[in-house]
Amino acid sequence: MGTDTPMAGAAPSAQQARRTAIDDAARARRMRKVIAAAGAGHFVEWFDFGLYGTLASVIALKFFAQGNDQAALLSAFAVFGAGFVMRPLGGLFFGSMGDRVGRKNTLALVIIITSGATVVMGLLPTFDAVGLLAPLLLVIVRLVQGFAAGGESSGATTLLAEYAPSNRRGFVSSFVDVFGFASFVVGAGLVFLFTSTFGSDALNGWGWRALFMLALPLGLAGLYLRQRLEDTPEFRAIQERGKVAAAPLRTSLRTSWRALLYCVGFVVLKAVGHWILQTFMPSYLQKDLAYSQQLSYAVTVVGLLAITILVPVFGLLSDRIGRKPVMLVGCVGFLVLTYPTLVLMSQGTFWAAAGAMILLGVFMAAFDGAMSAAMAELFPTNIRYGSMAIAYNVSVALFGGITPYFATWLIASTGDRFAPAFYVMAAALVTGLVVLRSRETYREPLQEV
Repeated sequence: MGTDTPMAGAAPSAQQARRTAIDDAARARRMRKVIAAAGAGHFVEWFDFGLYGTLASVIALKFFAQGNDQAALLSAFAVFGAGFVMRPLGGLFFGSMGDRVGRKNTLALVIIITSGATVVMGLLPTFDAVGLLAPLLLVIVRLVQGFAAGGESSGATTLLAEYAPSNRRGFVSSFVDVFGFASFVVGAGLVFLFTSTFGSDALNGWGWRALFMLALPLGLAGLYLRQRLEDTPEFRAIQERGKVAAAPLRTSLRTSWRALLYCVGFVVLKAVGHWILQTFMPSYLQKDLAYSQQLSYAVTVVGLLAITILVPVFGLLSDRIGRKPVMLVGCVGFLVLTYPTLVLMSQGTFWAAAGAMILLGVFMAAFDGAMSAAMAELFPTNIRYGSMAIAYNVSVALFGGITPYFATWLIASTGDRFAPAFYVMAAALVTGLVVLRSRETYREPLQEV
């Protein structure tokens, strides 16, 4: 009997351990599925933005009158910025929808609109074929893309944050930016491979269309993954308890206006930093620093790949030491070292430019790795999607969309090819001050209402 008692007591313990292991494995599989679904849609969303920025010089050639390369490039960046005008409206529409009917269905609709518009861009007639109608159609497509983009980033962040374990929220949420930057890496990488294989003439002739058309299979894959998900546990919980907000946007403005302002401030550096590195940099290397088209694409790929790899590392770090310290690393890095890195790029060698891009990429990865979770933790579940959508898209529309245009204008108006550094430094200073004033949230559970 003395030997039977420990054995009887040991059996439930072993059984419990097996159940725990099975539950842990099931949770891990579900988390991978959620990350894939959120990430696939986000990848498609930013694939077009990445291609547009990388191919800005080609778009300027195809959709605008020739004779002044700088003016044509400015026009291409102005059309790029036009899409951002619609982002706050898209944020209002999709954010409210996401808080009322759920994250899953809203994000499915977003990916349908986005991928469809990107495919249409690859079919548009050029200036040589239809004259001024070409840039007009380009603007319309960009407006549609901007409207859909208003619901993507905040929705994908909400989805990941609400599925993530509380002690891994920074790591899991950081995959929004992992897939976002990965799309730019793939976009710039495809352009690099295409020009290396077929040459610049083929890219300028038919290749740019083929690249935009890739959004069709990517969009269908993303839609399939998102449709297979359940809605988040956090949203299902407030549905069951009858706590879904009837007017989430009104509730947000009434009860969370301070959090909205913090979120706007966080996004200033994110918007400026992203569009400097992703969209402005390829044309900057070519037009202002005299790098070849192929080399500029290679430098961009290297820099964005570094960010893609490092973002989850900093996300995990923010789960250990907090969001604020990690975000401040990014702010201080951009404030102190943006100007020296642009000077380093001007040395004219691949390694100088790639090293400078990687250094800026470290600071961008640090900020992004912590920021997604920090934004999600500012708001309760019943207004989280819409609140982030409002704040995020207002800030991106004001600061992100104009970044490539404004940086190009700064160089043209001052004659200083390093002038864009001061714009990035100003954004880093503003966001750094906001981060210092914000509260630390990494140990706090997500609120329902």
